[in-house]
Amino acid sequence: MTEAILQKKTRNTLLILLFLGWALGNLDRYVMNYAIVHIGKDLSLTNTETGLVLSSFFLGYALMQLPGGILADRFGAKRVLLIAVIVWSIFTGLTAIAWGLGIMVVIRFLFGIGEGGFQPSASKLITTYYPKNERSKVMSIMLSSSAIMAMLVPIISAVLLISIGWRAFFVIAGALGAIIAILYWKVIPKDPVAVKTEDTPNIKGILGKLLRMPFMWSLVISYFTIYAVNWGLNSWLPKYLTDVRGLDLLSIGSLQLIPGFIMIVSMILSGYIIDKIDLRISKYIGAFFALLLAVFLLLMFNANSITLFIVYQCIVTFVMTFVVLLLPSFILKNIPAEYSGSAMGMANTGGQLAGFVTPALIGAMVDAFDGSYNAAVWLLVSISVICVLAILSIVKKDENIEGNIA
Repeated sequence: MTEAILQKKTRNTLLILLFLGWALGNLDRYVMNYAIVHIGKDLSLTNTETGLVLSSFFLGYALMQLPGGILADRFGAKRVLLIAVIVWSIFTGLTAIAWGLGIMVVIRFLFGIGEGGFQPSASKLITTYYPKNERSKVMSIMLSSSAIMAMLVPIISAVLLISIGWRAFFVIAGALGAIIAILYWKVIPKDPVAVKTEDTPNIKGILGKLLRMPFMWSLVISYFTIYAVNWGLNSWLPKYLTDVRGLDLLSIGSLQLIPGFIMIVSMILSGYIIDKIDLRISKYIGAFFALLLAVFLLLMFNANSITLFIVYQCIVTFVMTFVVLLLPSFILKNIPAEYSGSAMGMANTGGQLAGFVTPALIGAMVDAFDGSYNAAVWLLVSISVICVLAILSIVKKDENIEGNIA
């Protein structure tokens, strides 16, 4: 399969669809971080069990990243995208029937399996249908929907989880997924037909070469570390603000509008900046921002007022978002469309494994230290420092990626 750049109007329509799909996926994902407060009470979960529920999604999501990319490369991005939306919608709806810890973990795991095929196949669509100088911008706009959801979900959660309950909410979210699936089926262009020659590498050959590339392993570690901080914060911040700062969900929702807005601005700006700047320079900016992340995480959790906490959280959000946007740009601009699904799946596996490990680990640490979050904070700070080193290790000698794979 080769690049098949679409007309601008069609590219814009495709971008809107990707934006809406990613928005819904993140709505389903983020709401759990607030619903778990009610779910934990209804199902009598400990902090360790709460962490297990939050992490179960990420285990399924992580395990599906590489297979999702390989399937998108092999059978087409549209097919994988459709299946991803259908499967995650089914298991989002089934979350409403969970009656205990075991079934909740299984359902959230399968929800993760469904959603796991979305980003690798969406990345393949971007590398196939968009010119290289637009790809970071397109990715940033698509991912900005997650920032919008991060801003809106606290308010949505405070209103709907109280008024209709968490079970009814997940039924509605599943129904919305069915609508998105129909739009994808009707509107997204058919997958381009792959033209194979005797020189075209097969999936096994592509995967083998990707696994032998230091470039890819640097990205895997970078993804793991930045997403460990990202999902550690997203998963536990509502409960931290409730347990330690004494806030209710409505207050948390109102306050989180501010860093949510900062995330949206950061995502959109980051995409434009990354498209304009050489990745060699962006890499050093990303490493510097990861270092700032470690510093301001410490300041945030040691802030002596909620106002100061939110100020530091806004800075944390801005620098972390730039790094999150920078990392996929190395793949979007260096890996050819034929292999972009597999490459993105491999890199994103690191990020989503972090999403599985970190929430459960933080929950266990909070239980182990009698409700104290101090050890968890130092964990996130240490991971941020490792992220600095991982980004700096993305070596330039691998810039001729096409030549290394072909």
